[in-house]
Amino acid sequence: MNLKSLKIFCDIITRRSFSRAAEDNGVSQSNASQVVSQLEGHLGVRLIERSKRPLMPTREGQVFFDGCRKVIAQYDALEDQVRTLHAEVAGRVRVAAIYSVGLHHMSRYVQEFMSRHPKANVRLEYLHPDRVLESVEEGQADIGIVSYPRSTRSIEAEPWREEPIVLVCAPGNPFAGRVQVALEELHGQRMVGFDPHLVIRHELDRAIATHAAEPNVVMEFDNIETIKRAVEIDAGVALLPEPTVGREVAAGTLVTVRLAVDELVRPLGIIHARGKPLAPTAARFVDLLRGHANDVETAADASRMLAAHT
Repeated sequence: MNLKSLKIFCDIITRRSFSRAAEDNGVSQSNASQVVSQLEGHLGVRLIERSKRPLMPTREGQVFFDGCRKVIAQYDALEDQVRTLHAEVAGRVRVAAIYSVGLHHMSRYVQEFMSRHPKANVRLEYLHPDRVLESVEEGQADIGIVSYPRSTRSIEAEPWREEPIVLVCAPGNPFAGRVQVALEELHGQRMVGFDPHLVIRHELDRAIATHAAEPNVVMEFDNIETIKRAVEIDAGVALLPEPTVGREVAAGTLVTVRLAVDELVRPLGIIHARGKPLAPTAARFVDLLRGHANDVETAADASRMLAAHT
C-alpha cells in the first residue's frame, strides 16, 4: 500500500467521516471508501465500524491507525529534512492558533517567515481553543498557539509570552477618563465576560473574587471579537488582553484603562505533540516565535502607529 492510502485512512479516522477525509485529500468519497476496503482486504481484518456514527475504528483499526500516523509523521520529517539539506527551507509547517492570537499576531509572523524562507509552505488556521489542542493531538497541526498552556500526556507546552489584562470600555463610559482602576471598583458593574467553561474566565473570576468584588455579568461569549462588539455599544465593561484591542483603541471605538493589579496577565504558549520531534521547518518557525516572545504590542502602540500613518 502507498503512503497516500495510509494518509487517507488516517484522515478518515481523525475526521470521523469518509466525505471530509476525501475532500481533504482531493479524492472522491467512493475512492476513499475503496482505499479502506483495499486495506482491509490486504490485512484480512475490518478496520472501521461503518454502522456507527460517527465512524469509529475497530480494535485492529486503532492499532493500525496509531502505527500509520507514526509512519506518515516520520516520512514528512524525512522529506522536510531532505528538502532543507542545501540550506533552503522548503518544507511545510501547519500552525493552529486561537482566534485572538491568530488575528493579532500570527499573520505578521507568517509573513516574516515567508520573506525569510520563500520556498517554505505555512498553513495557518484559526480555531476554538479545544480544537487547537485536538488538531495538534491528531496530527493535523505541527504546532499550536494557545492561552494558559499546560503539558499533558500527549501535549508538550512551553511558555511564549504574557499579555497584560486591562479594563476595556466604550468612550462614553465613566471609566473612560480614568488612568487606573482597582478590581474592587468592578463590584456591581455591568460586565461582558467570557463563557464560564473557558480557562481565562476562571482566572479572571478568581482574581476579581480575591478583591471582594462581584460584577454583574450581563453577557457571556466564547471569543474576544464578540466581547469587543458588545463593549463598543456600552453593554458593559470587560477585562481583556491589551494587545487584542489595539485596533479599536486606535480607531477610537474602545478605551483601555490600566489595572492596579500589575500581575494580571494572559499567558500564551506554544504546544506540539509529545514524543514527536518537530520537522526542521516547524522547528525554525518556533525559533522565530521565540525571538518575538517579548514584542507585545499594546493598545497605545497601535494608536501611535496609526497616527504615524495618517
